[in-house]
Amino acid sequence: MVEKCAFLFPGQGSQTPGMAIDLWETYDVVKKLFALAGEILETDAVMLLRDSSPDDLKKTEVAQPSIALVELAALAVLRERGVVPAAAAGHSLGEYSALTAAGVLDEETCLRLVARRGKAMAQAVKEAALLDNGQRGASGMAAVIGLPPETVEGLVVAWTAEGLAGLYAANLNSPRQTVVSGTQTALAEAEARFKAAGAKRFVSLAVGGPFHSPLMQSAAERFEAALAPVLFADPAIPFFSNVTGKQETSGAELKRLAVKQITGAVRWTDIEAGIAALGVGAVLEAGPGKTLCGLWKDSGSAIPCSAAGTEADIQKIRDEETGANA
Repeated sequence: MVEKCAFLFPGQGSQTPGMAIDLWETYDVVKKLFALAGEILETDAVMLLRDSSPDDLKKTEVAQPSIALVELAALAVLRERGVVPAAAAGHSLGEYSALTAAGVLDEETCLRLVARRGKAMAQAVKEAALLDNGQRGASGMAAVIGLPPETVEGLVVAWTAEGLAGLYAANLNSPRQTVVSGTQTALAEAEARFKAAGAKRFVSLAVGGPFHSPLMQSAAERFEAALAPVLFADPAIPFFSNVTGKQETSGAELKRLAVKQITGAVRWTDIEAGIAALGVGAVLEAGPGKTLCGLWKDSGSAIPCSAAGTEADIQKIRDEETGANA
């Protein structure tokens, strides 16, 4: 067994049809989670994940609770198999699963909050579109590949001062990838500008809106009301915040940061550095896809990162640990 293992949870954009159905078919603990999610979402969670199209799952109000359910399922199976986190962090939406892994929230509260968050952000996306010549759904996010995050942040600040409105540095993901948010008009102009500044690629992301930007302010305000009666416990293991990029130890502070997270940038490069400094022996991406393992590799860390979102992934982890301990 790896002595110290950090769990990372991916965010919106990692969703795929059929995700976690293999876990539901195999584990009773996952069946119970799907039943709970069905009650909260007032839908058949199995059908939602198994039968939804990519376009259906791209909708913010659908994607967020769906991804959270998959991540909680992976977390439950890992724990049942004796693989427990020594630290936790989540990218954007994934922060809520990380809060659950750290004992700040329970599974039901996590799913309820994520459902409210998704609805609030979907409404804010519609409102943001009205700022962009009334083009509904026009706002979004794009990854700038090949420029350091500090360069991207500096260019956004400079271009804003020059009059380019509606563009924001949103996710500081790795030394070579930063995600920007904005209106359709701002993103279209930014693509040419970033390429002229040396970016290798400018890739539109499969998300529903301009997340982690001031364009989501109305969502933050709605979500703050939903958070009001919820108790955030102090984390039981090291937990790293998207907003600060640092380890946070107070549940009350994490509750305050949950509101700021909707409009603030995700400081993922700082989070990766903080986790590596803990001396963990391995990192697991507990959720759909391998996006965060890719970002971890970009960080240059020698600590291995493995996917842990499917039954095959989890079985491979257990087989490797069994072999290492033989």
